[in-house]
Amino acid sequence: METVKMENFLPWLVIYFLVYYPGVEVYAEDYDYSFTAECLADPLRAQYNGGIVVNPDMNEGLKGWSKSGFANMATRMSSSTNNTFIVATNRKGAVHGFTQKYFLQKDTHYVTSAWVQVSQGDMIHVALAFGTAFGIQRSGWAIARSGCWSMLKGGFVLNISGPVELYLEANNTVVELWADSISVKPFSLDEWKFHQDQSTEKVRKARVKIQAVDSQGQPLPNATVSLAQQKNNFPFGNAISQHILNNKAYQEWFTSRFKYTVFENEMKWYANEKIPGQLDYNVADAMLSLVQKYNIKVRGHNVFWDNPQNMPTWTRYLSPAQLSAAASRRINSVMNRYLGQLIHWDVVNENVHFSFLEQMLGKNASAVYYKKANEIDSKAIPFLNEFNTLEHGFDGTSNPAKYLEKIKELRSHGYNGPLGIGLQGHFVTPNLPYIRSSLDMLASAGLPIWITELDVANTTNQEIYLEEIIREVHTHPGVKGIIMWAPWNPKGCYRMCLTDNNFKNLPTGDVVDKIIKEWNHQDFSGNTDENGFFEASLFHGEYEVEISHPQVTYNTSVAQNLVKVEPTGESSQSHYTIFV
Repeated sequence: METVKMENFLPWLVIYFLVYYPGVEVYAEDYDYSFTAECLADPLRAQYNGGIVVNPDMNEGLKGWSKSGFANMATRMSSSTNNTFIVATNRKGAVHGFTQKYFLQKDTHYVTSAWVQVSQGDMIHVALAFGTAFGIQRSGWAIARSGCWSMLKGGFVLNISGPVELYLEANNTVVELWADSISVKPFSLDEWKFHQDQSTEKVRKARVKIQAVDSQGQPLPNATVSLAQQKNNFPFGNAISQHILNNKAYQEWFTSRFKYTVFENEMKWYANEKIPGQLDYNVADAMLSLVQKYNIKVRGHNVFWDNPQNMPTWTRYLSPAQLSAAASRRINSVMNRYLGQLIHWDVVNENVHFSFLEQMLGKNASAVYYKKANEIDSKAIPFLNEFNTLEHGFDGTSNPAKYLEKIKELRSHGYNGPLGIGLQGHFVTPNLPYIRSSLDMLASAGLPIWITELDVANTTNQEIYLEEIIREVHTHPGVKGIIMWAPWNPKGCYRMCLTDNNFKNLPTGDVVDKIIKEWNHQDFSGNTDENGFFEASLFHGEYEVEISHPQVTYNTSVAQNLVKVEPTGESSQSHYTIFV
C-alpha cells in the first residue's frame, strides 16, 4: 500500500483510491495473441483446435485433405516424437500440394495459423493462401526452414460470402512443403469487438474505486466525483508540415489536440543537405522550437532512407568510399544537432524494402548506423520504419516474417542495442484480422511497436476505416504509440487530411476528436453510493480529482499517475490511499 500526503489538506475528508481488475464475463472464445518466433523441433498444437479445419493435426491421416494442382500428397511421422504431418512433393506450381474447401461468410473475421517446414533450404518464403472468386488472397506468411518447424499466423476478411480453397503457397517448387497444426478460426463482428473491449480493459485501463468519508470515517453518499485527465499515458499524435510555422490557426488546431508529432520532410537528408556540404536546418529548428513550447514530443524522421530515390540526388553518384564519408558526416551532424531533444530516430528508413546503403557499403551497413545512432544519443530509441507490414498480405517483401528476419539480421551484424518497431500503416481498406495477427508476430520480438505514419486513402468510408484501424491497433498489447500521417498542406495533404484550409474538421478530424475525448475522459463524473464509493474504469494517466458534497468541497491534483499498468495487465501500484 502506498500513502501519498497532500499539502494544505482539509483534515476532515479522506479519499481512498483502490485499483483492481474485476472478472470480465466472456461470451466469446478468447482471442489467442500468442506467436512463437522460434523454429521448433516439433510444432505446437493448432490454435483454437483448428477452428473449421478438418483434421488439423493430421492425426487421422489425410482425412479432409485433397490434392491441389500437380503434386503428390502424403502424411509422414517424425521418428523421434511420432508426430504426424502432411507433405506435398513433386510440386509443379506455387499453390500445388494439398487443400481444403470451405464456404466462408462476409462480415466475419478469420484468424489463421499453421506450422511449416521444407525439405531443404533455410529461407523459403511460405504463405497461407485462400483461393476465392477474385483470385488468391494471402492471409499470413512464414520463413520456412529444413530441420525445424516455423509458425505462420495471419488473418483475412471476405467482401462477399462464397467458396474458398486453402493452400500453402511457395514459389520454390523444388522443395517439399510440410505442414501441421493448421487452423482457420472465424469470429463474428460482435466477438471481434468484444476482444477489443476486453483488451482495452486489460492493457489500457484500470478499475478505480474512490471512497469519500468525513473526519469520523463515515461515508459521504451522493457526493459528486469529477475527474479531469491531465495526462494520457498512451502516445497519440500527428505529423506536421512546415506550414505550421506561420499559420496561427494551424498551430492552435494542432497544439490543442496532440502531444506527439513527427516532421513530414524537414529532418530528412535531402531537405537538410540539397548541395553537398551546405547544411540547412533552419526550418527543422524552427518547427522543433515551436512544438517544444507546448511540451510536444518529437520522433526523428529520418537519418537515412534506404530507397535511393529518396536520398539526396548527389549521393547516387558517389563511390562507396565517398558515400561512407558523406553518411558519417550526416549521422553525426543531424543527431548531434538534436541531441536529447527527440524520443526516437528512424535510422535507416524502409530498409526491409530497400538496400541502397547495404549494396554500396556492405551487408552490415544498417547495423553500423544503428550502433552509431545509439552511441550518439542513447535516450532516443533507434527505430526501424517500414510500409506494407500491417496494411495487407499482398506485398511479400516486408511482411511480418520478413520484418522479424530484418531484426535478426541487425543483431547478427553486431547491433545489440535498443530498437523499436515502426509500422507506417498507409491503408486503403483495412483487414483487421491481418493487422492483429501481424502485430502478434511482431510483438514476439519483445520490442516497442509504434504505428508511425497512419493514414487511410481518400476513398469511400475513409473516416470509418480510420476509426476501425485506430481502435484495432490501440487495443493490441504490443502497441506503445500511434502517430498519424496527416500533416496539413494548403495544396492538399499526402493521403489524408483532418481539416479543411480553414481548420474546420473534416469527417476524419471528427473521428480523431471523438477518440481523443473518449481516451481523455472529458466531462467525466459520477456520484458516490450509499457507502461513499465511486467506481470507474479509467485510461491510464494523471487526473485532477474534484469531489463536491453539501458538507465540503475538495479539490486536488494527483501528483503521480493514478495507475500504472504493465503490459502483462498487472498493476505495479495496486493500492493508493490519499489523505487530504
